[in-house]
Amino acid sequence: MPGAGQAGATPLLLCVTAFALFFFPSNMVIKTIGAAGTVPIILSCLLLALWVCSWMWGLHNPIPLRHPGRLALGFLILGVGASYAAMHGGWSGDVDATGTAAADRWLILVAASAGLVLVTSECIRSMGDVMRLLRWLLAGAAFSCLVGVVQFAFRLDPMQWVHLLMPGFTDNGGATPFQARGNLVRVAGSTFHSIEFAVISGMLLPVSIWRALYDPRGSRVWHWAQTALLGFGVASSVSRSGMLAAVVALAVSIPFLPRVARRRVLVALPFVLLVLFMTIPGFVTTLTGALTADTSDPSIATRVNNYPRVARLIDAHPLFGLGPGNYQPANALQILDNQYLNGVVTLGLVGLSGLVIYLVLPGIAGIHAARHAISPALKCLAGAVAAGLCVAAVCSATFDSLSFPVFALLYPLLVGLGGAVWRMVRDEEDAFARGLGSPSIGIGD
Repeated sequence: MPGAGQAGATPLLLCVTAFALFFFPSNMVIKTIGAAGTVPIILSCLLLALWVCSWMWGLHNPIPLRHPGRLALGFLILGVGASYAAMHGGWSGDVDATGTAAADRWLILVAASAGLVLVTSECIRSMGDVMRLLRWLLAGAAFSCLVGVVQFAFRLDPMQWVHLLMPGFTDNGGATPFQARGNLVRVAGSTFHSIEFAVISGMLLPVSIWRALYDPRGSRVWHWAQTALLGFGVASSVSRSGMLAAVVALAVSIPFLPRVARRRVLVALPFVLLVLFMTIPGFVTTLTGALTADTSDPSIATRVNNYPRVARLIDAHPLFGLGPGNYQPANALQILDNQYLNGVVTLGLVGLSGLVIYLVLPGIAGIHAARHAISPALKCLAGAVAAGLCVAAVCSATFDSLSFPVFALLYPLLVGLGGAVWRMVRDEEDAFARGLGSPSIGIGD
């Protein structure tokens, strides 16, 4: 692939942030900052600060660098901002200090997300830039999966050792490295929860396949081993969300693979499933039970039983909700395992519209870009990024995704990468139009 080994403008800070998403535990915080004082959030906010300073000092002009991901981010900011203003204006009822702190944390998360979207989309300008960022990102994901392997095999959490390497940070709680599911114990890797572990592994599976196909540096065996580790991350959760993530990821990305690679992936899939069935005791029984469960299953029953209470909360504050992050479940049975329901309760119908655009539009735009990319490598990349974004949009209906810190920052990183790919496809079409004649449909049309 031309230029795959050459990286130009990819900032080192962005690459380190991508790796830090998985390396630094999200339950380790700077106590004076609170729950938002994690290493990845601090680095992401620093990216936003540097982006703003660069714009103010005239070092770059972001105005013409338009892409759908930035539009989606803008709608999210408007929706969250409206709910935050309504909360402080008294339209959301009485809010105590805990609710105000939760809303402030949400604003910090949105700022961190903005930093990732804006810096990634504007600094990634070539295939080499993409490859450099993905090497760091997938190295972090591989670390998380290796942690998951140790957890699964030895019932030992290596993240406790990472805690010892972080003086000045405090364990804020919330991490769930182990969770029983039927005859198996689900693991979380370096993430908060096994479902988050499975979903983000599914999100990154397509871009890992793209990297393995096109990266000219390093061992090809290691590249595919990293992809296999992500497959383990999906399977080890033995969850409906994980299986859904894998299905969506492959369904969106496989049509955009080169023909030979597409055939090989389709041929390899049955063997991968066979290996999982043979090497993980009880995998078939546990997975079958999870997929065929009805409302008698506690996980499904809890979701269904929450619907009447959600309807009452919406009726009480329909437009702007309770305020960002202000849904406080009294117990685990009241947790809303659906980001869209959580969004309408906390942000109201106004905020929900921005949230839906933020979660859905980038994936659709990515598919559009993949359909109109000309070079096979760029088409495959656009399809892989679109697949990860579509996984996030679909699986947000099966768990409250933005409440999980790794997902909440990985998603905007992929949105920014999708914006960069959108611009690369548009530039490719412009170059093709100038040199060889105009394609039938342009990406900007």
